[in-house]
Amino acid sequence: MDGEIHLTVANHVAEILLDRPAKHNALTPEMYEGVTRAAAEVNARDDVNVVIIHGAGERAFCAGSDIKALDGYEDFWAWRNRSTDYIHAIRAIRKPVISAVKGWALGGGLEIALASDLRVVSETAVFSAPEVTLGWTGAGGAAQHLTRGAGYGKALKYLLTGDRFDAKTADDMGLVEWLVPAGEELDKAREVASRIAGFAPVATQSVKAAVRAAMNMPVDLGLQAENELMSLCFAKNEAQKRAKDQTG
Repeated sequence: MDGEIHLTVANHVAEILLDRPAKHNALTPEMYEGVTRAAAEVNARDDVNVVIIHGAGERAFCAGSDIKALDGYEDFWAWRNRSTDYIHAIRAIRKPVISAVKGWALGGGLEIALASDLRVVSETAVFSAPEVTLGWTGAGGAAQHLTRGAGYGKALKYLLTGDRFDAKTADDMGLVEWLVPAGEELDKAREVASRIAGFAPVATQSVKAAVRAAMNMPVDLGLQAENELMSLCFAKNEAQKRAKDQTG
């Protein structure tokens, strides 16, 4: 098969591997479905607390959608009503998601990184949103996430020109949480994931939900959301304590 998505789980950390290195991990419609299935599975599994997304090979994280594969859609309406949207599936993961980025992260690859909660980025990384050069606009959240992360002007600078920017520039714009030497991105992502996975899932998922609320709600409503999430944590921990006392 030309391109696959592999899911592995160990020690409460799931890894989603984009595996098409000969094509810089460019995604086919079949791979869209694979990412969507993997995202749904890690969301449902109680043994997964954190998710890492990374690309196979040495040259790329993900070069976006395979342009030729898009010819498989009958027309614009078929594309609009496609059954799978891998970026939305990634954003729907309730658990913390970390992208380990190296080499090319173009188009959909940039959107995967931006849709993740945390980014560990190799100094080899190169980003771009080239859709405008093809007569398109991105549909996977580049405008939404780049504007929120880097600001209005910087977002338009790169979305309107399709220009590439390197890892240091991404870091300077606030898009990178850890900038690491070449070859160290996956190890660092695993280190971070292991630490987060050691905390109570109700706490880490509540933190993620609270930060999402902060981005989408007025402060008063965000504070209410935080209070409800804290109550959920208390209730979960109390239930676990009672269960332990009863079985102990």
